[in-house]
Amino acid sequence: MKYRMAVAALSLAGFFVALYLYLWKLGLVGTMACGTGACEAVQLSPYSQFLGVEVPLIGVLGYLALFLVSLLALQRPGERRWAALLLGLASGALLFTLYLKYVEFFVLRAVCRWCVLSAALVVLIFVAALLDWRRGPDPAPIR
Repeated sequence: MKYRMAVAALSLAGFFVALYLYLWKLGLVGTMACGTGACEAVQLSPYSQFLGVEVPLIGVLGYLALFLVSLLALQRPGERRWAALLLGLASGALLFTLYLKYVEFFVLRAVCRWCVLSAALVVLIFVAALLDWRRGPDPAPIR
């Protein structure tokens, strides 16, 4: 249960990071709070869209899916399929994040601190989902 709770908490944090970036993209929040870094350059690059969809929107939807599945998984602790579904979603998020980090570091040569935070959250979500899946099913209750 603790790994699924971790996925839920981390997904919620990631949701708010992605939502902030998406709202900035839509012009609904003012100046991007980035400190040092090239957040605006990354967010305004041609790579800020994937198959015609804004990357922050993909993040919002992905984190929301992870959050909802983790909440459902918490309600059904003994069912392995929820652990497998969480791991599948987290794996997809990790692969997409690796692609985005490659673009950021080697193509754009610019670093967005918000994107790095999101990537760290995805790695932690993946680790928690993997540990949940490796844990196996809960033992049968004693009757």
